[in-house]
Amino acid sequence: MRVLLLLMCPGIVQAAVVIDRVAVVVGKHVIKASDIERDLRVTSFLNSEPLSMTPQARRKAADRLVDQALIRDEIVTGQYRRASDSDAQTMLKQIRQERFAGSDTRLNQTLQRYGLTQEQLTAQLLWQLTVLRYIDQRFRAGVNVTGDEINAYYDQHRNELRRQWGAGSSPESLEPKIRELLIGQRVNEQFEAWLDSTRKAGHVEFREGAFQ
Repeated sequence: MRVLLLLMCPGIVQAAVVIDRVAVVVGKHVIKASDIERDLRVTSFLNSEPLSMTPQARRKAADRLVDQALIRDEIVTGQYRRASDSDAQTMLKQIRQERFAGSDTRLNQTLQRYGLTQEQLTAQLLWQLTVLRYIDQRFRAGVNVTGDEINAYYDQHRNELRRQWGAGSSPESLEPKIRELLIGQRVNEQFEAWLDSTRKAGHVEFREGAFQ
């Protein structure tokens, strides 16, 4: 399926220019080739990696966008709270400060090399923060970590924990950190299991021609 822009004179079709194409159908949603390209550009920028548009990279980006489409439906259906514009601006400011010494000029120059604008980057940051908030709201409440599990983790990782937090670190002193770590692991496990089952239950159709 291709989206065509027809350049017309009175009564005559002069040309047909392909401006985009459908790459994936996810239920009622469509992921276009331009969506995949934008995801690759933003992801490469955020990871400070060279931009790759290979078929393999495009397919990996398409998989990410399929997951995002499923998450977006869940957020809408469950009426989960979204991140705010101010949250995204705070994250943008942090990136500008940490990677570009606070220079807006340097940030924009790097974005330009990746074919991006600040508006596109900010939109992606807003979405990422919304997903993180959704995962926390959806899966964290049901996670419980016992004292025995904290002690078992401490015993298993004793040397590593003492190197990181000091030789005198005890299960009691590290209890909040270990608890948060274990909660994070279980939240991620539940989220990944939900995503896998939701993807299998839904309709996902890849148009292979878009990845050549």
